[in-house]
Amino acid sequence: MKALKKTKVTHQPAAYHTPPRLRSWLIGRPLPTADAEHQAIGKRVGLAIFASDALSSTAYATQEIMVILAAAGSAAFGYAFPIAVTIVILLAIVTISYEQTIHAYPDGGGAYIVSRDNLGSFAAQVAGAALLTDYILTVSVSVSAGLAQVVSAFPALFEYRVGIAVLMVLVIMVINLRGVKESGAIFAIPTYFFLGMLVLTIVIGFFRYLTGSLGTIVDPPAMVEIETTSAITLFLLLHAFSSGTTALTGVEAISNGITAFKEPRSKNAGKTLIWMASILSVLFLGVTFLSTEIGAVPSESETVISQLAHTVLGGRGILYLGVISATTLILFMAANTAFADFPRLSALQALDNYLPHQLTYRGSRLVYSWGIVSLAVIAAIIIIVFQANVSALIPLYAIGVFLSFTLSQAGMAIRWRKIGRLEKDEELVEKGSVLRFDSGWRWKMLVNGFGAICTSVVMMIFALTKFVDGAWVVLVLIPVLVSIFFAIHRHYGQLASDLSLSDYVPPEKISNHRIIITISGVHKGTLKAVRYARSLSSNISAIYVAHDSDKTRQIQQRWEKWAGNIPLIVIDSPYRELLHPLVSYIETAASQLDSNQILSVVVPEFIPKRIWHNLLHMQSATWLKWALRNVPGVIVVDVPYHVS
Repeated sequence: MKALKKTKVTHQPAAYHTPPRLRSWLIGRPLPTADAEHQAIGKRVGLAIFASDALSSTAYATQEIMVILAAAGSAAFGYAFPIAVTIVILLAIVTISYEQTIHAYPDGGGAYIVSRDNLGSFAAQVAGAALLTDYILTVSVSVSAGLAQVVSAFPALFEYRVGIAVLMVLVIMVINLRGVKESGAIFAIPTYFFLGMLVLTIVIGFFRYLTGSLGTIVDPPAMVEIETTSAITLFLLLHAFSSGTTALTGVEAISNGITAFKEPRSKNAGKTLIWMASILSVLFLGVTFLSTEIGAVPSESETVISQLAHTVLGGRGILYLGVISATTLILFMAANTAFADFPRLSALQALDNYLPHQLTYRGSRLVYSWGIVSLAVIAAIIIIVFQANVSALIPLYAIGVFLSFTLSQAGMAIRWRKIGRLEKDEELVEKGSVLRFDSGWRWKMLVNGFGAICTSVVMMIFALTKFVDGAWVVLVLIPVLVSIFFAIHRHYGQLASDLSLSDYVPPEKISNHRIIITISGVHKGTLKAVRYARSLSSNISAIYVAHDSDKTRQIQQRWEKWAGNIPLIVIDSPYRELLHPLVSYIETAASQLDSNQILSVVVPEFIPKRIWHNLLHMQSATWLKWALRNVPGVIVVDVPYHVS
């Protein structure tokens, strides 16, 4: 038997195309793939990128608790701090659980990967749908809340809030398209500015509280209009608790973005998570305690943070404006957490064939450009629909993240159980990680199991208390998204099966190549297509759809002169249709082919020198090519003729 000759393979560098100046100015010059490791970030920048969502929640979580408690009157505001303490305890449980996840899954992916490897594909897609929904709402809520701070200081901007919010989303999108390292450096400044200003406010507030000079808010704004009740009920407290748990949104972000950190990635990501949780706890408790002490009220005209700042800092001077501007910036920048995580998670799901493969594409700056742009567009639409109203968006917000918390921790509990069944020197390789025996598996399993129970209870409380307010939308949306994910997965599975070569038997050699040339006139472009067709086969015919007898006679004469040896088929179209008669004729011709025959449709097309000249023509060739794409057994060949 003759040995097969080895195929010669050569490699050559791709030609570099200098991007347009505007594009380079907006997102920077392209980065080579080899630069990916140099785009990794450290803990300080990582805190700015991945913690801004969680830290920014201190700007509205206290207010959301008070909004619910207002139903029982201002006396109920005394419960705000105990509720905040309970939320911080829950934060500690979730943080411990996710710190374990970071070390168990050093390649990132968070709840999605944990659920996929331990709970199955369905649970993974539920987690994916919940997180993607949460990230979209993170952008919408954060930007809307940022504008609420601006409107508190400058009420005249209230009418323009939606347009400004959409503009801010686009600005954050462009910054993220510049790359992880560069966007992190940009966002680090407002994040640490916010921390500095809010810590200063809390420190001054506690100093004045301890010295008895804090006082209460002077001329408080009008409280939000809400249906009042006479009693403080358990349902009311649970409702307020569920609203305050928005402070936990963003906690999972670091576990999803571990790959963005410098080596050792897990260690750096884990430390950043601990920093974030500690800072969040201090800020949230400080803001809530001081807000209740000064008599702050939830209001549509002025935020609780604004009331706290001008009361503690003694007016609306430079420090007050510093707090408001810092809070506004961190709320806008909080959207960056979603822009960091949404593209990574959607790329993971796309690699598993549950989302379009375009989402796996890394753009010129080594970021998932399709995911970034998709997030910006969807979030902008939601802002427009809800008119940048934070209170209207909040009920949609936290249920998804608590669902992902529950699935992640339940998955980790099962993972520790699997580890406990391994021998000391045994390894179990899974898709997302390698399992090795750990003597402390029982304790870790209990931690994750307890965390799963806690977050599932919170999720159910949130679903019950916020159902009428809008949580039902998310409860309906997540199953719809999961159905879409599986439909996409089935498509890719069917496509892979159809394209597979495993059982492929090459057909007989083509013995008859039939060519049909579609013409709309006889000119240089037509004759170029004729010349090309003759190079492929001698079995050629041309087809013309006629709806004007004088023009038809002219074309017949010109065809006889320039291509008389090729048969011309004229289809009379009394109703002046073009595409339908052509496609119908070609479909009939294709259906009559044998297995060793092939039909090519050659479409002449002239290309104008300037793009706008296309607006002056019917674009019949383009429409015809599009229509013929769905005709089985037909190869469409475009023969362009460039007009000078």
